[in-house]
Amino acid sequence: MRILVTGGAGFIGSHFVRTAAAERITVLDRLTYAADPANLDGVSLDFVKGDICDADLLRRVVPGHDLVVNFAAESHVDRSIDGAGEFVRTNVLGVSALMRACLDAGIPKVVQVSTDEVYGSIESGAWSEDAPLRPRSPYAAAKAGGDLIALADATTHGLPVVITRCGNNYGPRQFPEKIIPLFVTNLLTGRKVPLYGDGQNVREWIHVDDHCRAIMLAAEHGRPGEVYHVGGGTRLTNRELTGRLLAALDASWDMVERVPDRKGHDRRYALDGGKLEALGYRPRVSFDDGLAETIRWYADNPSWWKPKTRSP
Repeated sequence: MRILVTGGAGFIGSHFVRTAAAERITVLDRLTYAADPANLDGVSLDFVKGDICDADLLRRVVPGHDLVVNFAAESHVDRSIDGAGEFVRTNVLGVSALMRACLDAGIPKVVQVSTDEVYGSIESGAWSEDAPLRPRSPYAAAKAGGDLIALADATTHGLPVVITRCGNNYGPRQFPEKIIPLFVTNLLTGRKVPLYGDGQNVREWIHVDDHCRAIMLAAEHGRPGEVYHVGGGTRLTNRELTGRLLAALDASWDMVERVPDRKGHDRRYALDGGKLEALGYRPRVSFDDGLAETIRWYADNPSWWKPKTRSP
């Protein structure tokens, strides 16, 4: 099988490439700040540097693949609050260009990788796939826009696309602006960690390798035009997560700096993953084991993350 992975040099995309390494892989990536070609070291693939907004490039690259998986996205909420333009460009216009290229090339299966943040915040229970989209950040709104474009192409043109939505990922090689690598690398270098507001915002955590296995399952067995949640993660408040990281790195709460809450900060996310579980999905990596492995990776690989931080 020939697979095109857009955004394949980023955190989740590169892990997916390793998950699917037995297949013939093409990676298309613009190599923005959060991508790193080193994430793909040791994997046999064809690499194309380029932008999913470039329709001419897509017309050359997309044909001939059996599966296209789109990870290409601007994904950091704080950056979207500072400026939404690049998020709309990549996450909406880029998705539109890619879906059109897949239609024109007759790609047999497409996966649009999305996020639980498109639903906004939920006080209790968990979202099902038919829950209304109520994004509350520019990032989430742009991802919702891309999802709707993909689903519209499925309905209007018969594009064989499935959408996966997942909670917060963690694991090796995650750019250190996200909370787990940020806190780990700060603590490893003796710097305090910033905790937003009261720390009671709840997120669902899943190891990146479990997420990638779920995406492959949805690609192989998901019904075109359907949305699938990747659930089964561990739900923690940000304060609980902070406590686990402090304990793992033998640090005290004196290393925590309370900072003003983020604008429009969603209070709680939770996904009902029963639909994908009915296809056979089960997470394999426990949060305790995955977190310990992740911390060890950052401790053992400062040459990867130090150039990406302001750490000495």
